[in-house]
Amino acid sequence: MSEAANLIYQQDGAIGIITINRPKALNALNQATLHELDQLLDQISGNTAVKVVIITGSGEKAFVAGADITEMQSFSAIEGREFGRFGQAVFSKIENLPQPVIAAVNGFALGGGCELAMACDIRIAANTAKFGQPEVSLGIPPGFGGTQRLPRLVGKGRAQELLFTGDIIDAAEAYRIGLVNKVTTGEELMTSARAMAEKIMARAPIAVQMCKAAVNKGLDSPLPVGLAYEAEVFGLCFATADQKEGMTAFVEKRKAGFTGK
Repeated sequence: MSEAANLIYQQDGAIGIITINRPKALNALNQATLHELDQLLDQISGNTAVKVVIITGSGEKAFVAGADITEMQSFSAIEGREFGRFGQAVFSKIENLPQPVIAAVNGFALGGGCELAMACDIRIAANTAKFGQPEVSLGIPPGFGGTQRLPRLVGKGRAQELLFTGDIIDAAEAYRIGLVNKVTTGEELMTSARAMAEKIMARAPIAVQMCKAAVNKGLDSPLPVGLAYEAEVFGLCFATADQKEGMTAFVEKRKAGFTGK
């Protein structure tokens, strides 16, 4: 286990677990935390021993309650823009990480916290979790990708309602509109996240990575471009040992033993 000033990182087998660790500030994201997260993501990206990443928050109250307002309140327009750009860049690293990333949302996921969860591939929430983009009540719009990822997840109209009103919704409503994949109790949250990670890790690693890349490519491209990319990665996987093992195991009616090669 490694610990920076604002993060705790531990590797449990092939699962990397990142905990935002500022409980006194409800895990609010300041510049120092984002820099630490940025550096940690670079390390994880190049670590082939890590197959799935889980991101959660320290304590029981908050996943991440937002960006640090005490730090932001004195920003100039230029400083605000640069803070937004840096937050976007860090969250894009999460979105484009080779490994699948699961958000285990243990409490408030507001503003930057909701944006952090949305940058992850899968969101599992405790039934006490709360979600929202309440930035308009502070005189600003979301700055870490909320105006872009929320409509992609829940649709334009529902996203605009949440963005314009700043309403905060509970985990059940977040599940109903498609913002989260699963709701569980707080006690079972990490167990559920680990179970999801284990299920993913039982599949062919290269194929999982190609699925993630194809989804991301397709969402940012016209359909024909996305389909062409899918055909490319589909074909590339036929050159892997995992494809041979997976199909042979299916024909032989046995469990596949994937190696990521």
